Amino acid sequence: MEERNDGVDEPGWDVDPEDEISAVVEMVGQQLKRWREAAGFRVAEFGEAIGYGEDLIRKIERGARIPRPEYLDKVEEVVDARGLVSAMKKEMREARYPKRVRALAKLEQRAVELGMYSNHNIHGLLQTEEYARALLGTRRPAYTDEALERLVAARLARRSVFERSPAPEFSFVQEEVTLRRPIGGTMALRRQLERLLELGELRHVEIQVMPTSCSDHPGMGGRIQVLKFGDGTAMGRTGDEFAGRPVSDPRQLRILELRYGIIRAQALSPRESRAFIEQVLGET
Repeated sequence: MEERNDGVDEPGWDVDPEDEISAVVEMVGQQLKRWREAAGFRVAEFGEAIGYGEDLIRKIERGARIPRPEYLDKVEEVVDARGLVSAMKKEMREARYPKRVRALAKLEQRAVELGMYSNHNIHGLLQTEEYARALLGTRRPAYTDEALERLVAARLARRSVFERSPAPEFSFVQEEVTLRRPIGGTMALRRQLERLLELGELRHVEIQVMPTSCSDHPGMGGRIQVLKFGDGTAMGRTGDEFAGRPVSDPRQLRILELRYGIIRAQALSPRESRAFIEQVLGET
């Protein structure tokens, strides 16, 4: 039997067996199977009732496929699980994202302060969907369509950190070149610049521009990221030291905080940066 709902079971929901999240997906699949059997449905009958193919149902129930929210909603309707199936949606949506992205998103959700310097591209948290897809599409060797869509979805999901309450404090410093490189084309860049202006209006977000004319700032080694947490701990990362790995040692963090502090001081102020972005938008 062919899967019906074409376009509903979109690519990117296969399970990586080497990811520990696969155990959670398998457990959810087993629970869905129990709900189906308790409701008295065989697989073929269940497929007819919810509008999905037998092959997909079997994959989900054995933990080889992550169920989409729409699938869980259909199951909820048919088996009358009193909300227990729908309650799995958030966890399954997060299970879709690659392990490294889930780890980064958890850190960002915990942080009370986030400071980021980006020298090649617009920072991921600031990206529009259009820009993110075009940027990830430049990778070589190229991502498969499934992997690309999975990474785009994961990047967009991270943006929920802006909606947290209480909101964390954000500080972004973007190199001037990142505002001018037309990733995805001129119109995509325009929409990306408009997004920067929109986010810059939030009281807890500061966006600064580092002009290309500033030749002696300490960011030449690559991007810098510093996250501070409510318990007083912190985590940082830079492109040119510590093998690019996250660090939490106070001595190493001091180096990153020193560099980022100097970069912020040498960049245009948030108000000057807004005017600069508006100017680049007008020229684009």
